[in-house]
Amino acid sequence: MVDYRIVVPSGIVFDFNNMMGAGRLQPQEVEQALQQQGAVAEKAVCELRRSGFAKKHLSKDGTPEHVYFPRMPYIADGNPNTEQSIIKLMRYSKHLRSKDVVIFLGVGGSYLGNKVLFDAFGGYHWNTSATLRQGQPCIYFSGNNLDPVDCNSLLFKMRRMAGVSAQEGKKLKIMLVPISKSGTTLETISAFTYFYANLSQNADIDLDCTVVTDLQAAPIESAPLLQLAEKFGWERFDIKEGIGGRFSIMTDPGLVTMAALGGDIEEFLRGARDMDIYCRQAELAENPALLNALLKFMAYGRGRDIEVFMPYSMRLKSLSEWYVQLLAESLGKRCNREGEVVYYGRTPIVAVGTTDMHAQTQQHQDGRLNKVVQFLEVANPEEEAILHNPFADVPFFDKYEGMDMAKALKAALNANEAALTGDNRYNARFTLPKLNEYYLGQLMYFLMLTIAYEGELADVDAFDQPGVEVYKKLMKAQL
Repeated sequence: MVDYRIVVPSGIVFDFNNMMGAGRLQPQEVEQALQQQGAVAEKAVCELRRSGFAKKHLSKDGTPEHVYFPRMPYIADGNPNTEQSIIKLMRYSKHLRSKDVVIFLGVGGSYLGNKVLFDAFGGYHWNTSATLRQGQPCIYFSGNNLDPVDCNSLLFKMRRMAGVSAQEGKKLKIMLVPISKSGTTLETISAFTYFYANLSQNADIDLDCTVVTDLQAAPIESAPLLQLAEKFGWERFDIKEGIGGRFSIMTDPGLVTMAALGGDIEEFLRGARDMDIYCRQAELAENPALLNALLKFMAYGRGRDIEVFMPYSMRLKSLSEWYVQLLAESLGKRCNREGEVVYYGRTPIVAVGTTDMHAQTQQHQDGRLNKVVQFLEVANPEEEAILHNPFADVPFFDKYEGMDMAKALKAALNANEAALTGDNRYNARFTLPKLNEYYLGQLMYFLMLTIAYEGELADVDAFDQPGVEVYKKLMKAQL
């Protein structure tokens, strides 16, 4: 019999009980699907780990292309991460302590995962608190949208900071980090050229660059970022073959942000590695990634074609935004791997508790029966906020005296979960013991592995993005 509440050895809880019940999935059908479709999906993912190839997955030029994301957690020669690459990142982290500012320029997977790391381990006050940074640089992001107002706002910020440094008799030391596998991504290259042209002409700024691109690109004439790195002697990091952008957070394109934060890269990868080992060794019914994929695949078959990812933590809202790309690009497919039109995939929705209880929950609770709501909580937040009544002469505020905001947040999640379940609406709940590099590595790898399993269940290529290529061609023609 399947236990729909799985606690992995690290203490992360994956509770799928509310996917079951009246008007939802039934234990007998899930157990049967696990032994049939689930077993086939497990075998396919095991083969992916072994061979590095996914069934019928081809590159843009129509040739077989590796899928190496399951190898990211394992530091070894021939894998996306090696001892040498990790040492290089650690040295780079120390080098960045000599910089005042790092600006990461990337879009899609070259931005979303990096922003998760920044929000989780930097947060609101990183750029305003030297105590919090402990010698690491301020961190900003651009190149994730063709928005002139946004670019100009950041440029104004840099000029203002440079002016303050000049008054102190110093130059503002800025590191630009464009991240693009091809070196031709429109948003990234537009922002890079804009900032480089403007910042390099400012006498109060000492500008340096690091490029993150395909270092094996041939010929080099087709790799502009690599050409510049060769010309100016800039530091460079590799975007490895076989790692798609939305899966790249645990390789150089994402780990450069962890390096800038001074975060623990090895713990991040250890978390992912422990999750992979557990899922690989678990029985079918005890594998949380497989069970997550199967239950949502089956719910999709019942018309649940929207997935709301709802962390109860502002620091994890960007995780929900990263998951949107992971789910949408991986599983939103017109055709299956046999070429048959299936129009598969759930639409992912970003939400955050409690904010969106006042915005989206009305739709979740009373709207169409087409959603799965995925809750995420941190059991033991690092900080607390206890309320006290500053208005003794107003009795209304007495009830807030001594209230723990973290407990109120959990009560809100419990109430939301109970309301949905009471109306037989699909939902699940993941609980992290706390938020650190190890647990975030476990969770993000779990989500990537879930996508691989669901691709097998749905028989779609979870590692290409043909729909994206359509608009890119049309856009380039206009420009």
